[in-house]
Amino acid sequence: MKFLRQITTHSKGRNFKSLTLTSWENLWLAYHKAARGKRGKTAAAAFEYQIADQLLALQTELTTGTYQPGAYRHFTIHEPKRRKISAAPFRDRVVHHALCNIIEPIFESRFHPHSYANRAGKGTHRAIDQLQTYARRYRYALRLDIVRHFPSIDHIILKQELFRVIQDDQTRWLVEVILHSGAGVLADEYEMVYFAGDSLLAALRPRGLPIGNLTSQFWSNCYLNRLDWFVARELGCRAYLRYVDDTALFSDSKRQLGQWREQIIRFLAGLRLTVHSESAQVNPAANGIPWLGFVVYPTHRRLKRRNVVQFRRRLEQNISLYRQGFITFAELDAAVQGWINHVRYGDTWSLRNRLFQQHPVGRMEIGEEMGEDICI
Repeated sequence: MKFLRQITTHSKGRNFKSLTLTSWENLWLAYHKAARGKRGKTAAAAFEYQIADQLLALQTELTTGTYQPGAYRHFTIHEPKRRKISAAPFRDRVVHHALCNIIEPIFESRFHPHSYANRAGKGTHRAIDQLQTYARRYRYALRLDIVRHFPSIDHIILKQELFRVIQDDQTRWLVEVILHSGAGVLADEYEMVYFAGDSLLAALRPRGLPIGNLTSQFWSNCYLNRLDWFVARELGCRAYLRYVDDTALFSDSKRQLGQWREQIIRFLAGLRLTVHSESAQVNPAANGIPWLGFVVYPTHRRLKRRNVVQFRRRLEQNISLYRQGFITFAELDAAVQGWINHVRYGDTWSLRNRLFQQHPVGRMEIGEEMGEDICI
């Protein structure tokens, strides 16, 4: 228990300098991160049942260079938009955490301060707050997002970005192994784009990061970090932020934002990425900016209608499953409260009150146990 407390404290302090990739401390910490919130799942429980043997086996495989990832399990989600999710086996998720424990601190100091996705102390709600702050200060906004971001990420370019920073041969090897395991996973999600100077062989370039991997989320930030600093340093934009592949720039000059848009499109072509041209428009900030499920105005925030429709559908399904005994009240509670905790960052009090009033049976069953917070 003393050792566990030490590791837990180590994790909270995010001081990973004393860890090495294959050290027992790193693998133990990686297991606890991978198991967080999943202790009741079959795969996590099976791993935990033989925890010492499992970690020792991984340690040996990583040390000797014999580690090979298992097969992904694929499924498709349709909310908020259609995506192919690729779930790695639990032992591979432990390895992903072990790798990120080592490389994340190296890259974190290099990241742009207004990159908000998958970083400690950042996140969705701070990104929304920052966007609204800019909307209050500047007249115009330019929002861009990348076409098929994760399927488009080019492995050669990604490795160049990673290996400019990662010097350790063993860590480089593991990056190569995990990257190779995901090559082609999203091939059916990518429509080939040829860039200037490409030959027909460009179609053979390995690309794509499995959506669902911890490493994919982190490597996405590494891949687009060059864009962040290009906008800040080369373009001189003082009001910029990014969440995964969604970016927003602000200025009092509509013309300047239009020029920046063309420069960013050319820069992204160097990363073999394209943007959705129909949404890459300069608009007055006062008209509202679509951002992470909300439409953000200088004075208020509205929830996107699609988000409301999707939640209403899920609520009806979950209430039905709860009545039939297929899910517990705790699971129903978590689903409802998770949605409330997100949308309460917008001006949604009346919407939430009206939505739950429309489900009187659900309100009676849920509201009595949750209290009036369900409407707030």
